Amino acid sequence: MKLKNKQWMLRAVGVISALALGLGGLAACGNSSSAESKNGRVYYLNKKAEEQSTWVKLGKAFEKETGIPVQIQTGGTDYDATLRSELSKKTAPTMFQADGPSFMSSFKKYAKDLSNSDIYKQLDKNYKNRVLTNDEGKPIAIPYATESYGIIYNKALLKKYFDASWSTVKSAEDINNFKALKTVADEIQAHKDEIGVKGAFSSAGLDSSSAFRYNFHLPSVPLYYEYADDGVDMTKVPSSVKGTYVKKMKNIFDLYIKDSTVEPSSLSGKTMDDSIAEFATGQAVFFQDGVWAYNQIKGQSVSDNDLGVFPIYIGAKGEENQGLNQVISNYWCVNSKVSEKDQQATEKFLSWLVTSDTALKAISQDMGLVSPFKGFDNEKYQVTNPLVGVNREYQKAGKTDVISVPTVSHQWEQNLGSAELNYAQGNGSWDDVVKVFTNDWASEYKLAYGE
Repeated sequence: MKLKNKQWMLRAVGVISALALGLGGLAACGNSSSAESKNGRVYYLNKKAEEQSTWVKLGKAFEKETGIPVQIQTGGTDYDATLRSELSKKTAPTMFQADGPSFMSSFKKYAKDLSNSDIYKQLDKNYKNRVLTNDEGKPIAIPYATESYGIIYNKALLKKYFDASWSTVKSAEDINNFKALKTVADEIQAHKDEIGVKGAFSSAGLDSSSAFRYNFHLPSVPLYYEYADDGVDMTKVPSSVKGTYVKKMKNIFDLYIKDSTVEPSSLSGKTMDDSIAEFATGQAVFFQDGVWAYNQIKGQSVSDNDLGVFPIYIGAKGEENQGLNQVISNYWCVNSKVSEKDQQATEKFLSWLVTSDTALKAISQDMGLVSPFKGFDNEKYQVTNPLVGVNREYQKAGKTDVISVPTVSHQWEQNLGSAELNYAQGNGSWDDVVKVFTNDWASEYKLAYGE
């Protein structure tokens, strides 16, 4: 919902391509055939621009094997708007992507009941309860990737800190709560020249390419603890939230913006590109992001052996037993409005994606996705991403996964990001963040669900 975020460069490429082709926000790539065949057609509107080249290859392979024409296109920088436009066309997408319940509230009338589909049958039983459903409780969106995120760190730079005579904390094992993390970050910031960095944390970029880390990923931590306290179903969107732990979210957000490579006043112009580059070239010790960032980090200053991940600590009781955030924001849907022939062709494509050796290799090795289908249990389809390995170690150690819960709407996320930015730049208070967190949630719920 499973890159969100991580799409800074390839999104830009998609937009440039779209403009060049005269397609507005839509970047057309790969086989552009949309003609009907006797076996139907497949048109996938892909949200993950960084995976586009692999999707094009998969489409060509499936088409060669089955004779079913495949069209793969990216949705540009505003996927929701592009999808809405494309769904109104005669040759509409036969398959599209959802990123959670708030998305499905707008598009569920287009999503087919997949109860009897092979893709649903291939889903690991532990993830059957993570599908998105229609009003009758039928599965209409199947999760295809599970991802983890936290505070990625550079082990080599952190060792410099541990070895310093002035450091208070002496091992990574001791950084298992917010107080310890703050001590380390504050001391690194105070001795950044000695460590050889520009700041403890890479820039908390709050422009559109990076803000998802703070208006979508970060809020999941206080929401998780609130839901756990109140017994709220973490797969559903409640009509309101209390904001019980939002003041604790301020703890870590303050650390991000104060113990940083840049001044808080410049955060509005800092991009995902900037933040990744600062970490990947050794200018910062810490960087909040997920397993997907590995493809942008690898091959630069930080070796695979020096990549570690801490949970996002906010000062909650019991966080010493906390693991990494687990997010599902990537779901596949079949368009119920296209012809029956096209629906059948699309379901065949989906089944092929999780059963054929060609697709299993591409999804696990080229895309680097941890996918919750039975076919990926084979050892040769295990993801080699070291950040994924860190997550497995937390789970083996019995640490508690932090479920990244769905937000009420994308508008809520944008409002929260704006309040966070105003606070960071000194133009607003944290109380404004709290108000957005709670008041805007309730109002957005009424808009989205009509209750």
